[in-house]
Amino acid sequence: MNPLFHVTASALAIALVALPADAGRVPPQPQVSPGTTPVTTGQAPREAPPETQGGIGYADIADLVLSAPIIADATVRSTAKIKPAEAPNLAPGLVRLYVEVDVTALIRGADGLPPRIGYLLDIAPDSAGKVPKFKKARVLIFARPVAGAVNQVQLIAPDAQLDWTPTADARARKIANDALASDAPPVITGIGNAFHVAGALPGEGETQIFLTTADQRPVSLSVLRRPGEQPRWAVALSEIVDESAAPPAPETLLWYRMACALPATLPERSTGSLEAADATIAREDYAFVLAALGPCGRTRKS
Repeated sequence: MNPLFHVTASALAIALVALPADAGRVPPQPQVSPGTTPVTTGQAPREAPPETQGGIGYADIADLVLSAPIIADATVRSTAKIKPAEAPNLAPGLVRLYVEVDVTALIRGADGLPPRIGYLLDIAPDSAGKVPKFKKARVLIFARPVAGAVNQVQLIAPDAQLDWTPTADARARKIANDALASDAPPVITGIGNAFHVAGALPGEGETQIFLTTADQRPVSLSVLRRPGEQPRWAVALSEIVDESAAPPAPETLLWYRMACALPATLPERSTGSLEAADATIAREDYAFVLAALGPCGRTRKS
């Protein structure tokens, strides 16, 4: 049997989540643990570089990182085109490849990875009808394990193989670390009640807006208005709003949780207990917060 066909057939079985026990097997090799580089690569451990280059945005990286149990920095060793007849559920206009990579470093993966793994990738040909060449390309992959096949993974989305760049690498590592921190912000699911209290002077007052979260942890927004000054706002991650509360820094996990989850307008039910004038100010203050946060910046369609 042609060895390449054997690998391709194994990849097809991955898509069906039913790999034979010996499909695509590679010789036993040491596992790559999170944050390490295999000694076989001949490279020294690499520090995440500063985010000085362009590329995929923070929100798109965060979407991938927070959905992927496996994140790896790897170099493509080989690709094999799979015949359309052997590629179930392949979208029109796409080509399915079986990609084999050498793992340079495991950014996330509780059980480690072999130094060489394979996965399926659906890709669109270029304008000339040619399939992009990935051999020797350095990539970041966001994947999940395949049951019963330690040397195979499944990408979490069609676009979950990215070109490696210093910025993408640094962002992925930081988001993965921030998500595991003891003080990681909760997932925001919506908006609760809003309140506004007018001050003693015209134009003075404070609005407080409570957010709902996946684990019921408290999160609230506060907007303080003083005559002749720009409004000031902050977010608090506790029951008490103290002077240490501040807006989230851009491109942080808290910023992402808010900018990519908050609705465009304050729901009517949130101001149901307020007088009409107070409700109007609460809505204006909420719009002020959204403008200060800026757009989420998500571009992925997957």
